[in-house]
Parts: sequence; C-alpha cells; structure tokens
Amino acid sequence: MRDDRIRRVVIVGGGTAGWMAAAALSKIMGEMPGLRIELIESDAIGTVGVGEATIPQITLFNQMLGIDEDAFIKATNGTYKLGIEFRDWVRIGHRYVHPFGFYGVDMMGIEFYHHWLKGRALGDTTELDLYSIGAVAGLKSRMMRPRYDLPNSPVSKIAYAYQFDAGLYARFLRGMAEAWGVVRTEGKIVDVVQNGETGFVEAVTLESGARVEGDLFIDCSGFRGLLIEQTLGAGFEDWGKWLPNDRAIAIPCESSADEQPLTRSTARPAGWQWRIPLQHRVGNGYVYSSAHISDDEALETLLANLGAPTLADPNYLRFQAGHRKKAWVKNVVALGLAGGFLEPLESTSIHLVQSGIGRLMTLFPTRNFNQAEIDRYNAKTEEEYVDIRDFLVLHYMATERNDTPYWDYCRNIDPPAGLAEKLAMFRSNGRIFREHEELFTESSWQAVLIGQGIQAGGYHPSADLLSDEETLKRLRHIREVIESTAEQMPTQREFFVQNNSNSDVSLRRAS
Repeated sequence: MRDDRIRRVVIVGGGTAGWMAAAALSKIMGEMPGLRIELIESDAIGTVGVGEATIPQITLFNQMLGIDEDAFIKATNGTYKLGIEFRDWVRIGHRYVHPFGFYGVDMMGIEFYHHWLKGRALGDTTELDLYSIGAVAGLKSRMMRPRYDLPNSPVSKIAYAYQFDAGLYARFLRGMAEAWGVVRTEGKIVDVVQNGETGFVEAVTLESGARVEGDLFIDCSGFRGLLIEQTLGAGFEDWGKWLPNDRAIAIPCESSADEQPLTRSTARPAGWQWRIPLQHRVGNGYVYSSAHISDDEALETLLANLGAPTLADPNYLRFQAGHRKKAWVKNVVALGLAGGFLEPLESTSIHLVQSGIGRLMTLFPTRNFNQAEIDRYNAKTEEEYVDIRDFLVLHYMATERNDTPYWDYCRNIDPPAGLAEKLAMFRSNGRIFREHEELFTESSWQAVLIGQGIQAGGYHPSADLLSDEETLKRLRHIREVIESTAEQMPTQREFFVQNNSNSDVSLRRAS
C-alpha cells in the first residue's frame, strides 16, 4: 500500500455541495485504511439552498450512492421533472419546452429533427414539442419511469430529473454520509493555517479554538470561497458582459392545482422568474440585472406573479456570473458556489457539484499533489463552465423582445466564439455538433435553437430519401403515438401514490 496516500479529507461547509461530496467520498473511498473524512459546518451560517431543480444526471449520482428513489422523493418533498418550460422568451405570449430525452424517431441514418425541418419546408407547422414524450407528458401533468421493455414505445425514451427541497436533500445525504463514517464538526472557522514554505493549507482553526488538520481540503463555503479565494487567491473570471443578471430574490408560496412535472422559466422585464413545484410548496424566484431594475421593483414584480400566498420572507441574493480561474489550487478543491456561479436557467448548479466530485474522484491525488493532475482538473472544469455559459447566452441573445432596455441589451449580445460557431452551423444547413461530450446534447441544442426562433438554413439531404408524402405521413403518425401514449400515463400525483412516495405531512411542515 502506498505511503503517500491522502489520509485526512476536510470538507469546509455543508449544504448541498458539502454533503454531496461527503456522501460520494465516503461511499466510494470510505473503507480505505486510515482515511478520515471530516465536514465542518456551522448552524449559525446559513446556506443559499434555493437550487431545487436538477437535470437527469442527478439520477446517476443517486444510483451510485444506492439511494432508493421513492424514499428519496418522499424524504425531500420531491417531484419529478421532464424538462423546462420557457414562457415569453422569444416574444410575450410565446412558449416552448426544453424536454429531457429525444425527439421523434431517427430515420434514414439521420436525426429526427432533420425530417421535422423538411416537414416545415413542406408546410407542416406543428411545433417540435409535439414530437417529445417529455414535453407532451409534462404539459399534461403526466409521469412515469422509462419502460425499456417496450423499445418501440415513446415511454422507452422518457428521461427525467428531480425537483426537491435542497435543505432536505442535504439532510438526507448527511444521514448516509455519517453512517459511512463521515465526521461532522460543528463550528465556525476563524483562521486558516498555511505552510510557510509551500502555501498549502495545513489546518483550519475554529471559534472554539479547535484545530482541524487535513491533507486535502474541499471548499464548499459558498460565494465567499473561504479557502480557494480568500486564502489562496484563485481569481475570478467575470462573465457579466454575456450574462448581465447579478441579483435574485427567492420566495416560496403555497401549492396550486398546477402540478406539471416541469420547471417553468418566465421572462420578465429585467430578467426571468422561476417556478419549481414541490409536493408541499412552490419555489419561486426572480433572477435579474441590478443595472436595469431595483430590488424593490423586482420584488414587486415577483409578488405580482406568484398566484398564491407566500410562505416566507424574501431571500435576497447577490452574485457574479463566472467561475474561479482555478478550481483546484495547491491542496484545495472548490465545489459549488465556492467554485463559481451560473444562474439556474438550465438547472445546472447541482450538476456542477456532481461533475466536480466525479472529476476529483478520477484525479484523486496523493500527498504529492501532482501538478499535471491539478491542471487537468482545472482545464476540464473551465471547459464545462464555458459550455454551459454558451448554452445560457443563447437564450438571451436569440429573442425578438424589444420592450425594455434589458432586452435591448440582451438582443445585442455579441456571442462567445463557441456559440457563434454553433449558430453559424445551424443557420447554414441545420447542423448541430456536440463538442467533447459537452453537457448539453444535440437534442437540447435543438430544443433551444428552434424554441428561441433561430432559423435553420436547410436540412440534411438524406431526409429526401423519404418522399414528401411519406415524410408528412410519418410525422403525423409520430405525433399521434406520442399524444396517445401521454394520455395513458398516470398523473404525477397518481404516480406518487402508486410508488408510496408522497411526502409525510410532518416533513412538509418542517420545510
């Protein structure tokens, strides 16, 4: 057994990021001889805790931890999510869904949307949403897990994520992590001790005077970045010119009869409003630009568009869009808000924690902290942030809205190079390419490019292997099958009852 292995991992901060890291490390590496994993958090320091919506990769993380899905849904007041509905983004009154999963059926060796593009050229005006089981079922409030035993049915292609109470999720993971040996230490950090020669973090000192030493430190301290920024000065890459929003107000309200398994994003005069339905309440928030609206005006707009009584006082957040220039410096790795922030327009915040953990597990160091591994981690982390940034910017610049100065600014954003290339390829002949296994698939790019009104210059020539009549016939058949299938699915509420995943009344009141 090598004698340079990491023996002490210290996670600074709890919340979703901290306990995700603690659970994953203890599950995978907890039985390594001599390894101690300790998480430091203070009940006196609040967590942001508004990131309640996720993308389908979270199901893989939960499966890796061996989590029973129904128990998890019940314990977190969770609901399912088949995609994101965007309202008023292209123009007021317009809407589309970015669904999870796939559209239609690939035919003649090419992706389905090329056949849809051909259908449009032939005069078929049906929207792309109608060819997605996720979009159609989501708008009908229907839900079921995929049926892989029915490969020719749309239900074999159902993909989903979750919406949940982030605080309850952290509590759920904490129970698992502690059972696997993670030690939780209550306390507020007042000092960080660095090696005088190397600058490596050796320990943190708590308000009580206790000293917690470690070999590897994981910074989950939120926006302040206690270790990665305040101590090691990693630097920050500011993307405000592309993503001008720098404020958010979050506030929950009572549930309504609208129980669609979708996150909703509605464009507002100076930003956008989220709606995330949970079993016991609805999470709401307004993400906006302080250069275009005051906090008081933003709160007034949010409250006017809730549709139900509020359940708490508003929570005001300030942020910068961007990321640390280095997520890993010396023996400190930043996760979650400590590593950067991209607004939750496409629900990527929790995924960035998950992918950061996975990357750390792949490149898990020894006490030698090989710089080549650190550089690799930082390069891949930055690459992922850039990919997500480009996808988010697309929503803003591809709009017809000219009703406020905010939308005038967004409409005239000069796209980053990667996005500009994607736009040029799509506008030339409907081409979409997924680079280096980036997070968002071709289907996701199709959803937003087409949903935001970007016009494809043509379609793949192979679509003409089907006659015009056959193309229109197949498009109609696919729509009919998806519509009929969605009608036969249970409602989300019925699905909870079938699987005993209705949350407990006591749990609903506790959160």
